[in-house]
Amino acid sequence: MSSTIIIGTSGIGGALARHLAAAGSSLHLVSRNPERLSALAAETGATHAVADVTQEGALEAAIAAGGPAIDGLAYCVGSINLKPLSRVTEQDVLADFQLNAVGAFRAVKAALPALKASGQPSASVLLFSTVAVQQGFASHTSVAMAKGAIEGLTRTLAAELAPKIRVNAIAPSLTRTPLASALTANEQTAAAIAGLHPLQRLGTPEDVAALGALLLSPQSGWITGQVIGVDGGRSSLRGRG
Repeated sequence: MSSTIIIGTSGIGGALARHLAAAGSSLHLVSRNPERLSALAAETGATHAVADVTQEGALEAAIAAGGPAIDGLAYCVGSINLKPLSRVTEQDVLADFQLNAVGAFRAVKAALPALKASGQPSASVLLFSTVAVQQGFASHTSVAMAKGAIEGLTRTLAAELAPKIRVNAIAPSLTRTPLASALTANEQTAAAIAGLHPLQRLGTPEDVAALGALLLSPQSGWITGQVIGVDGGRSSLRGRG
């Protein structure tokens, strides 16, 4: 039975936990929301630890509680901070970078001994970017900077940690998660954004979790250093007209 640590249990992280649990994986969940964390842990049979990833030492302690050997690590923490450049502050940029990029760096570094002790031919790390890094969208300055760093981190770590540890990232487009509720709660707005995608709909957490589960599994044992779009075609296709 594989053992995976999932950091961030809202939206995509929660869907990923359910997907992996259904496949028989042993999970250790980390989140700052104790109520949601406890409920998901009970649902999936996971161990869990409460931690705010921005607090020094908290993330490292929560990962250590996951045990001495793990087969997978997923850092599913993110932010959607959309402002035009004139309104973006340096504090916005630093906060998004700390949460997304520095948090991912700290998570992998803290989990490295346990990943190296994996019983699998190669352990797997899963990080998250965004379609906005490749496409370039207005008002995405802060989050695109932070997630762009994730893509660099993904490729660098994949090169450094091979062959024992694989590292990949998923770059979703707008997905119906609690984090994105400000954009998706209004159905007219949601429909307009969905229409920008060749597949004419927004993503769901399950859409992303399905690929995430594959990348964490031995079935993707020859995939590393990749940033893969789960984005309804938005990163690479143009609609009709």
